[in-house]
Amino acid sequence: MSWSTRELAELAGTTVKTVRHYHEIGLLEEPDRAANGYKRYRIKHLIRLLRIRRLTDLGVALSDVPAIESSEESAEETLRSLDAELKVSIERQQQMRDEIKLILEHRSRPDLPQGYDGDVSGMTEMDRTWMMLYSQVFDDDAQALLRESSEDERSDAQREFEALPADADEETRQRLAEAYAPLVRSQFEAVPALEDLATSDVPANSVILHAVVELYNPAQLDVLQRLNALLQISPRDQAGDAPEG
Repeated sequence: MSWSTRELAELAGTTVKTVRHYHEIGLLEEPDRAANGYKRYRIKHLIRLLRIRRLTDLGVALSDVPAIESSEESAEETLRSLDAELKVSIERQQQMRDEIKLILEHRSRPDLPQGYDGDVSGMTEMDRTWMMLYSQVFDDDAQALLRESSEDERSDAQREFEALPADADEETRQRLAEAYAPLVRSQFEAVPALEDLATSDVPANSVILHAVVELYNPAQLDVLQRLNALLQISPRDQAGDAPEG
């Protein structure tokens, strides 16, 4: 009894294309041909094909099949290596499931950093962008500080800044910077570590600076520059510069 390529593939639960590929890479011996030129596969070919399928079902790469067949020692080494890879893969997949579960339970967003479980109801696209950048360049403690500050209720100044058009006039820019300054100072006073983070000379701040330049329009950048200038002057300094009555 013999079978055609299609019949052999069906018996082995695979495809004609796969059988032909195994021939091409030398895993499956070419069968004899009938007088009409058609291949004639026999039981040895079916057994060989089933063995290859068994190994690939275990996750063995086709390139490793010869090594596994060469000796028990090679087979054990290959399988142990494969088991270690599968362990890491399973752990990663479980972590992915845990993260997806967290997102679904907290009605969070998939485009937020790993493990984020805060309130996203008031988050803008810009907020999510910054949180993703922070997750890449800051450690867990710094991220927690930044996350906490971003979850505070938005002030009128913050909302105006976010909606500020690129052609905003100078008066609007200065007014907005002056309105923003007390808010930033109060944040720094409440959480001193935020000011340390903002003024520290760390590689992460280079990334943040590039992001600021690319994410904000010219008017917003001008407001930030004015704000920075204002923050260099403490309220006490301003009081000292005021004219005497």
